Amino acid sequence: MAGLARSIAAAILLLSMTTFGFAASKVIIILDASGSMWAQIDGKPKLEIARESLRTVLQSVPGDDEIGFMAYGHRQKGSCEDIELIVPPQAGSASAISAAADSMKFLGKTPLTAAVKQAAQALKYTEEKATVVLITDGLETCGGDPCALGKELEAAGVDFTADVVGFGLTADEGKQIACLAENTGGKYIQASDEKALQEALVETVAAPAPAPEPAPAPAPAPAPEPAKPEFNFMPTVVLAEGDDPITDGNAWEIYKATSDGARGDSVATKYGTYKGNLEPGDYIVVAHKGEARSEQKVKIEAAQVYKPLFILNAGTLTIHPRPSEGADVVDGAAVVIDYPGADHPATYYGTTKVVLPAGDEKVTVKIGQGEVTETIPVAAGKTIEKDMIAGVGHVVANAYYVAGGDKADASGIGFKVVKAKKKIDGTREEVTYAYGPDSKFDLPPGDYVLIATVDLAVVEQPFTVKVGELQDVNADMKAGVLAITAPGASKIEIFEMEKDINGNRKSLGYAYDQKYQAAIPAGDYAVVSEKSDNSSKEATVTVKAGDRAELTVQ
Repeated sequence: MAGLARSIAAAILLLSMTTFGFAASKVIIILDASGSMWAQIDGKPKLEIARESLRTVLQSVPGDDEIGFMAYGHRQKGSCEDIELIVPPQAGSASAISAAADSMKFLGKTPLTAAVKQAAQALKYTEEKATVVLITDGLETCGGDPCALGKELEAAGVDFTADVVGFGLTADEGKQIACLAENTGGKYIQASDEKALQEALVETVAAPAPAPEPAPAPAPAPAPEPAKPEFNFMPTVVLAEGDDPITDGNAWEIYKATSDGARGDSVATKYGTYKGNLEPGDYIVVAHKGEARSEQKVKIEAAQVYKPLFILNAGTLTIHPRPSEGADVVDGAAVVIDYPGADHPATYYGTTKVVLPAGDEKVTVKIGQGEVTETIPVAAGKTIEKDMIAGVGHVVANAYYVAGGDKADASGIGFKVVKAKKKIDGTREEVTYAYGPDSKFDLPPGDYVLIATVDLAVVEQPFTVKVGELQDVNADMKAGVLAITAPGASKIEIFEMEKDINGNRKSLGYAYDQKYQAAIPAGDYAVVSEKSDNSSKEATVTVKAGDRAELTVQ
C-alpha cells in the first residue's frame, strides 16, 4: 500500500512538474470523491492515500504557481450535479487544498466529464492557456462522454490540456478515460508503478540536455531507401503457449528504455490488437490483461518489422459470491483476490471474471459480516468458474414504541448487534451497527443480541441467525414520546422521579431550547426548565408506552 501511495504521489508530481513547472498557465486539480474511494488497499481507504499524496506533492510546488481544487461526489449520494470548485486557482493555495481534501466526505457518483468541462470553463480555456489534472478511481457514471469532451476542449481551447491519473484502474477501465488526456495532448498515467513514474520525472524534468554532437563528415550519396512497411511493430499476446491471440480487453504499455535498461518515458498506451510504428531505438513493452502481465525489451531498427509474442502464463477465474447455497449473487459482495506476484490483493465486487497469473489464488468473499476464503489453483490457458458461499442469514431490524403499535421511523434510531455470549469481564463483543428503520444485516449463523436505541429508550432483543434465512427482528421499546414546551427557557432537562441516597436525581436528557421532544421509556418523570437569569420551573409527567405525552412548563 505504501508503494502505491508513492506511485500516486509520483504520478501527480510528474503531472504537476510537467504542467506547473514552466509556470505560464493556471491549473485546477479535480479529485474523485465518489463512494468507491472508501475501498481499501491493505486496510487503508483509497481516499486516505489520495489525501496523503496530495499533501506531499503540494509541498513541492512553487508558491507562485496558481493552483485550484475541484471535487465531485463529496456532498450528496446519487447526484450527478454534485461538482464544486472548492479552491479557485491562486498562488499559495497548497495549504487550502490540503485542508479541503482532509475534511472532504466521499460518498457520491462520478460525473468526471462534467467536472472537467466546468474546470475548463473556470480557467477560461477559450481565452487563455489552461490545464486540468483529474485524479479518479472510477469511470464516468453520469452519462458523460470523456472522449468526446477531450475533442471538444481541444478544438475550442487556446492551449488546453487534460492530464488524467487512473487510481487503481484496470487496463480495460483506463482505456475508457485515457482518450480524455490523449485528445487534448495530455498524459494518461496509471498509478501502479512507482519506479516508472519516478524515472519519467527524472527524464522529463531533471535530465541534463545532451551535449551538441560534432558536425558529421560529408557522407557519400545515400543508396535508395527500401520501401517503408505500413507498420513496423505488430505484437501479439496469449494466455498460454499455443493459445489463440487475445484481441480484446488487453492493453499495451510502451516505454523508452533508459541506458541501464529500465523504463523511461511513456511512449503510448494502446488497447486490443495493436499495429504501430515505432522510431528506431530501445523500448520496454508491457502486455497485460486483468491482473496478468508480460514484459519484453524490444530493439527497433530502421526498415525492420517486429512481431514479438507475449505469453501471460495466466488463466481466467470467475467467482459468483452468494450468501447461501442456491441464493442469488450479491452485487455488493467484495471479492478479494491475492494472486501470485501481487504487491497487494485486488478487490472486485459482485460476479467477478478476471485473468490472473497461473498458480494458487487466495480468494476471499465478504458479504456483510460473513466471510469465506478458499485457495483456488488456476492453470495457464484454463478457465475456472466457482460459486463461493459466505454463509450468512439476513436480518431486518426495526423498533416499535410498543408491541403491535407504531414503528419508530424518526431520527435518533440506532441498532447495535453484539454476540449473545458474554466475555469473562461481562461485556459482549460488538459485531456491527446501523441507523434508521429497516436496518439490514448479513450475519454468520449464531446467537446475537440486538441493542435498539430510540432517543432515550434502549432495549435488548436476543435473536438467532441461520444461514440462508430472512427474519425480522423487532424491538419492543415499551416507550412513548414526551413533547415539552417551556416558553422563554434556555434549557430543558428530564430527570428520573426517584432520588438516590444522596438526594440526587438521574438526568436522562436535555436540550438548550424552548422545545424538546424525545422517545422515552414508559414511567414518571420530572422536567426542569431553566431561564438565562438562572430561574427555574419544575413539573412532573407520566409517559405511557405507545402514547404521546405533551407537557408545558411555565
